[in-house]
Amino acid sequence: MAPKVLISDKLSDAAVQIFKDRGIEVDFQPDLGKDKDKLAEVIGKYDGLAIRSATKVTEKILAAADNLKVVGRAGIGTDNVDKDAASKKGVIVMNTPFGNMITTAEHAIAMMFAVARQIPEASASTHAGKWEKSKFMGVELTGKTLGVIGAGNIGGIVCDRARGLKMKVVAYDPYLSNKKADNMGVEKVELDELLARADFITLHVPYTESTANILSRENLAKTKKGVRIINCARGGLVDEEALADALKSGHVAGAAFDVFKVEPATENPLFNLPNVVCTPHLGAATSEAQENVALQVAEQMANYLLTGAVENALNMPSVTAEEAKVMGPWLTLAGHLGSFIGQMTDEPIRAINILYDGSVGSMNLDALNCGVVAGIMKRANPDVNMVSAPVVAREKGIQISTTNQDKSGVFDGYVKVTVVTAKRERSVAGTVFSDGKPRFIQIKGINIDAEIGQHMLYTTNNDVPGIIGLLGNTMGKNGVNIANFTLGRNEAGGEAIALLYIDDALPHDVLKTLEGTGMFNQVKPLEFMVS
Repeated sequence: MAPKVLISDKLSDAAVQIFKDRGIEVDFQPDLGKDKDKLAEVIGKYDGLAIRSATKVTEKILAAADNLKVVGRAGIGTDNVDKDAASKKGVIVMNTPFGNMITTAEHAIAMMFAVARQIPEASASTHAGKWEKSKFMGVELTGKTLGVIGAGNIGGIVCDRARGLKMKVVAYDPYLSNKKADNMGVEKVELDELLARADFITLHVPYTESTANILSRENLAKTKKGVRIINCARGGLVDEEALADALKSGHVAGAAFDVFKVEPATENPLFNLPNVVCTPHLGAATSEAQENVALQVAEQMANYLLTGAVENALNMPSVTAEEAKVMGPWLTLAGHLGSFIGQMTDEPIRAINILYDGSVGSMNLDALNCGVVAGIMKRANPDVNMVSAPVVAREKGIQISTTNQDKSGVFDGYVKVTVVTAKRERSVAGTVFSDGKPRFIQIKGINIDAEIGQHMLYTTNNDVPGIIGLLGNTMGKNGVNIANFTLGRNEAGGEAIALLYIDDALPHDVLKTLEGTGMFNQVKPLEFMVS
């Protein structure tokens, strides 16, 4: 029986035809996604669901999706899909991460031109029958310094376009290597230097804990007087109220925003201010981009439904069904090892070295590598997946190497991950026990045996008496329950580590209490995706 796909949002006729040409039965109902109850009523008949942003794939929808195998999102954002619920249901979630890069970059460049020459205000004035030529004095882009915050896929295209405009480009990106910056023809700088030098600042980073309010009131005060700021990336990267104040004071000469902290943005501190250009999240809104992502998602879904090939999946690695049965726990371990390294590393990574020892060396190492790299990269880019992670790493100039060796220790097989930065090397190793549960077995060369939980606490200290009691008492006094407590040291009186598996996320005040004791060299809360 041919697979059946429901398209519940507007997709191009060409995308619909791809399904038909591949022998897939397709039901094109572009307005159905707006009716949650009706969608829940009919979703059980389909093997695949193709969507844009209007359809909300909730836990309720997934609960009714008894035959659903894949959800394909034509676009990059998947906030409208409950990925945890999809994973539990065994439904793959795919997106098309590279279909709208050029379109979004071009919009940022267009917004920069618009705010430099006050084009929207001048247009409105002229349409009103006025001829206020002297009122709209602009600035040239040629010779100006553009500060690019985030030099990844889209940011990299903006850098290239800006250089074509004869602008000087400086870039801040913790994951941008010096070699990659040289190849791009940009100058890599720290954030404070970018703020002080840039005539224009454009943002191209995802919204994460580390990038939220990256242009805070404090950082806006560090900018060059007369700077113009463009945000076509994500809302919440800029303190909008602080920016409004800076615009009113004249410190910031203009701003161009396509994204806002709250969307749809029916009101905002930036609205109706002079020389502020606003658009309603149009970064990906070109006919070419919409067509590209529609065609891509149709091809990806058809490939999976007909051959089992997995492309651009957010919740599943690119492996065959046969491999998945054996590799599942090892893929989970690979992600945990990468996540540990990623959460511990703040400097730009130059290289990732992955060692496979024993039985694991006979598995699909490409998929395991992707799992490790995705785990590392997710801290900086939550949208990265096992398919796109190696591409992102390669674009950042990160060298990835793999070593496969025969069984060399007490474990039947293990994986060791080492990252190299300009300052240090950091390593962690793990294995999978016979019960199928991944474990950390070595950190910084110190042997341990640690169960992996969603919420963990990692500490380092000099090997002195009282650390166990201090940790236990502090946790107990603050109502933090310890599920598992693992210790290790390199030698008596040397360096020691502790890894605590706790029931809930560590409260900030408990973290500060531990740091304030002066007994620890490092105190680091960790989070892992554990099903």
